[in-house]
Amino acid sequence: MAIGRKNVLSVFVVLLCVAGLSLTASAADKLKIGFVYISPIGDAGWTYQHDLGRLAMEKNLGDKVETKYIENVPEGPEAERVIRDLAKSGYDLIFTTSFGYMNPTLKVDKMFPKKRFEHSTGYKTAKNVGTYMCRFYEGRYLTGIVAGKMTESNTLGYVAAFPIPEVIRGINAFTLGAKSVNPDIKVKVIWVNSWFDPGKEREASEALIAQGADVITHHTDSTAPTLTAEEKGVYAIAYHSDMSKYGPKAHLTAATHVYGDFYTRTAQAVLDNTWKPEQVWSGIKEGSIELAPMNPVVPADVVALVEKTRKGIIDGSVHPFQGPIKDQSGKIVVEAGKTLSDKELLGMGYYVEGVLGKIPK
Repeated sequence: MAIGRKNVLSVFVVLLCVAGLSLTASAADKLKIGFVYISPIGDAGWTYQHDLGRLAMEKNLGDKVETKYIENVPEGPEAERVIRDLAKSGYDLIFTTSFGYMNPTLKVDKMFPKKRFEHSTGYKTAKNVGTYMCRFYEGRYLTGIVAGKMTESNTLGYVAAFPIPEVIRGINAFTLGAKSVNPDIKVKVIWVNSWFDPGKEREASEALIAQGADVITHHTDSTAPTLTAEEKGVYAIAYHSDMSKYGPKAHLTAATHVYGDFYTRTAQAVLDNTWKPEQVWSGIKEGSIELAPMNPVVPADVVALVEKTRKGIIDGSVHPFQGPIKDQSGKIVVEAGKTLSDKELLGMGYYVEGVLGKIPK
């Protein structure tokens, strides 16, 4: 039986419609996920580690997700605008990855009650806002052991961003780790009041080295401290990422952060409609904190001690903030046999014994 041209055309139109519906349904099934970054992605640093997590999530979930990132977003009104624009553009899960994005995230959440937000390093949650953070201090303690063993001047330098508990906690953990193997060390801190400013970070690093620091570390985002250490012939312990290619001789190790599993689990929970706002704080035990490979100049016994301590943190026999611990004034802040609670850690606002200077107001 012959099929007329009109019938052929009708069948073709139906097939096109079916295909179009299929494509539309496929697109609708994808979870659109947005990421807001404080600094450029680059090839090392805080934002780079978050973006590695985004890419790992894409690999794990395949065509179930679609992602977009916006980098170099200042904290404050601009962050609120970017987060709001992502929500308006159909992104149903949004990760905001800097401390100063906390209030902007909460503001946008109120405008878009059906969206889901995850804020990194914050402490405020809402009906559709969760928080997540790594136990950075665990890695800091381990790198402090390395610094305490490798210093000859007994002066360690620390380039710090902002005087918030997260950063203060890291300074203290680094100091306690160093003092656990070298009671004579002192830690000098320079605050740069920026998460990412290579120029300021370099100037601070140079100043610390001029003041006698022969091992420097940082809680900032760029590679400038490692580069400066390499140029000046001292050691560096990097943060966020392995930065050894920027200082092959200087770079001893780094405390690094791993987000792929968390981003994957969170996106899958939204897809499964099981997501709920939580305050997630994960560390070495969960695989969220790792150390970069040790420089060959680090003696084998030091490497072994760090590994033993790392295993102790995992099994609970070691805690970076285990008493007795004194503050700068000599007052006992953690009694012998006790450890700080998470609440106390999250509110930390003092230096431990061994840190020089005062915390800016």
